[in-house]
Amino acid sequence: MAINFDIKDPEGTFRDSISTINKEGDRKWIFPKKPAGKYYNARTIVSLVLLTFLFSGPFIRINGEPLLMMNIIQRKFVLFGQVFWPQDFYIFGLAMITFLVFIIVFTVIFGRVFCGWVCPQTIFMEMVFRKIEYWIEGDWKQQQALDKMPWNTEKIWKKTLKHVVFYIISFFIANTFLAYIIGSDELMTIITDPPQQHIGGLTSIMIFSAVFYGVFSRFREQVCLVVCPYGRLQGVLLDRNSIVVAYDKVRGESRAKFHKNENRAEVGKGDCIDCHHCVDVCPTGIDIRNGTQLECVNCTACIDACNHMMESVNLKPGLIRYASENEIAENKPFKFTARMKAYSALLTLLIIAMTTLLITRSDVSATLLRTPGMLYQEQEGGKVSNLYNYKIINKTNHAIPLTLKPLDSNIEIKLVAHENIVVNEQGIAQGALFIYASKTDLKKMKSKFTIGIYSGDELLYKMKTTFIGPITLNK
Repeated sequence: MAINFDIKDPEGTFRDSISTINKEGDRKWIFPKKPAGKYYNARTIVSLVLLTFLFSGPFIRINGEPLLMMNIIQRKFVLFGQVFWPQDFYIFGLAMITFLVFIIVFTVIFGRVFCGWVCPQTIFMEMVFRKIEYWIEGDWKQQQALDKMPWNTEKIWKKTLKHVVFYIISFFIANTFLAYIIGSDELMTIITDPPQQHIGGLTSIMIFSAVFYGVFSRFREQVCLVVCPYGRLQGVLLDRNSIVVAYDKVRGESRAKFHKNENRAEVGKGDCIDCHHCVDVCPTGIDIRNGTQLECVNCTACIDACNHMMESVNLKPGLIRYASENEIAENKPFKFTARMKAYSALLTLLIIAMTTLLITRSDVSATLLRTPGMLYQEQEGGKVSNLYNYKIINKTNHAIPLTLKPLDSNIEIKLVAHENIVVNEQGIAQGALFIYASKTDLKKMKSKFTIGIYSGDELLYKMKTTFIGPITLNK
């Protein structure tokens, strides 16, 4: 079915298909007009800051660690210089949940502000690749003409140049993406060493480059329309109080062309002059005048375009603006609803929990397990011993000398092979130890004991374990 942008259409046929599919079911290529205005300028500044942060992130060091790294292969995750290992996965999981709730809260209150201003897909597409396209091929009309042009020298030159630049940028994005996974040092090793020594790494870079190139040169807005799950959540999270990029239909209808020196109110015309500029600049090809749509990423291009036209014909700007449905339809001011308060309260609790876990997080983690297949042993002096294997992980960026001390007064411990433990930076120390307990202190077959891991006089971690004694002591 053909897309209908007419708000007066009683059937609402514009909702039966997306803006990038024509009536034959084929892909409809979007040629958005180059946007301009205060919102576009502000988004450009925000994008420059975020792009600078993105490309410099792997090379920024905090306490010797990268700002952010998610090394799935080595199961090592770094966030703001803090190293997280699989033992800290609960913290990482809580951080992801907190981030998702944060996005949900912002969506409930501010709609898809994240999509329009912060999302990497939007930033790269609109602020990098689209700008290059405008620079090489010209504005939307020139691009349409070039697309319809036969393959002559001009078209071949411009298309080739554009796609070469696209691939080069995709290559840099792929390298940066890989640096966030394996670290910048390992990436530099792959780049500087002979290629045959890092076939796997180079293959990964080429695959990532091809994926990014395909996304930004061909797939484009389809990522937001059919792939991104966040866009689908919009229909669940938004309500009539959410602030979105909205067309003021009360003020704008009935839309009609502009005539100079005409009093539009007297002839029953709204402020919308039906110039179509808001549709021309939309990167997803929708008509914002039809109301909130899943395809809208809140990029504000239509706001800038409409404000420019309103000022050109001496009408009040803001016909398209950030507003809620209730604000437009019922002239109600923004209200912080119970739903918004509930999400905000949940987010606050998660942030408090995250902060508490990070503050109380130990520099080491450890396990202490009885050696499999080993029974207790009776020793001289009426004592019983159990053999254990310990494993200590150092989460810091420096070596730590450690000592193990019993936290129960009725037991003794003895390390096998050595008395001192030094765990290298981000290293693991493993070994065995005996726990000794007096028969007279054992009241049952299984007793619970705790061993403390100390650095000097500071208790870093507690290891709890079970001690097995003679079964006759149960009688």
